[in-house]
Amino acid sequence: MKLDRLIAKHRQMGRTAALRAIAGRKVQVNGLVVADGYAEVDRFSDVTLDDEPVQVAERGLYLLMHKPVGWLSATKDAQHPTVLDLIDDPDKHTLHLAGRLDRNTSGLLILTNDGNWSKRLMAADFKVPKVYRVETDVPVPPEAVEAFARGFYFHTEDITTLPVKLEILGEHLARVTLHEGRYHQVKRMFHRVGCRVTALHRGSVGMLCLPEDLKPGEWREMTPEERQAALSSSESA
Repeated sequence: MKLDRLIAKHRQMGRTAALRAIAGRKVQVNGLVVADGYAEVDRFSDVTLDDEPVQVAERGLYLLMHKPVGWLSATKDAQHPTVLDLIDDPDKHTLHLAGRLDRNTSGLLILTNDGNWSKRLMAADFKVPKVYRVETDVPVPPEAVEAFARGFYFHTEDITTLPVKLEILGEHLARVTLHEGRYHQVKRMFHRVGCRVTALHRGSVGMLCLPEDLKPGEWREMTPEERQAALSSSESA
């Protein structure tokens, strides 16, 4: 929402009067004077007018978790334990998953209640890389590297996957870097080259790597630096 609309609604003063108050440096956002009436504010912004509260900021939650195998990437399920069951926080009911992992996939999982932030994190347009370690039942054929780079056509969705970087680390071990999250995408791509995925682990999102001291099932709040790192499009991770 534009700041002038929020102020105008609060005092029923109209947008012209709201813009005048903002230009007069009477409005603060998160403790700082803002003189631009067209600045964007959201529900996580603390806004005052003449030191009177206009909007009290909601608590933003940004969590990272080491998801263990066997837990469902969902907020609730009638049959299986979910990753939300691992979290002990009074506001966990506000969380959603910023990119799911299959039940039998482990690794870095991000949960938040900030929809705008998570949309940017997961949208293919922003080219945020996700890196996975993959184990397979048979050796990965060398020609798979070029096939992954070309992309695969999935007739069910009528789409062609974006180019994927495949690095063969051993006969049954590979690293995959992709920028989207289609349904069972990694497993389906390896199936196309004659391999069955036996273990899958996400190690990083953007420049954010799974902390080495975070054990399976553990979680913690992200630092502001980690939130920015997750959005980085650099593939040096």
